Amino acid sequence: MTKNSSPAKKDENARGKWEQAKGFLLGVWYELRKVHWPNRQQLLAYTGVVLISVAFVAILLWIFDMGLSFVLDRLFKAFA
Repeated sequence: MTKNSSPAKKDENARGKWEQAKGFLLGVWYELRKVHWPNRQQLLAYTGVVLISVAFVAILLWIFDMGLSFVLDRLFKAFA
């Protein structure tokens, strides 16, 4: 038994996929034009907030890790 997909049908499907992709990209472009983009001053302020927040969380995790390592090291030495 052979498949009933002819070369014309495959070409039609391929064109349909390209049209779908084209429509998707046009929709994305349209939505991006509606976005309110920050100006340079806002962008720098937001970037600073993110970097400070990341540094703060990294320091907190480092402190927690060092404290937990200290406690576990003492426990293992006490019971080993």
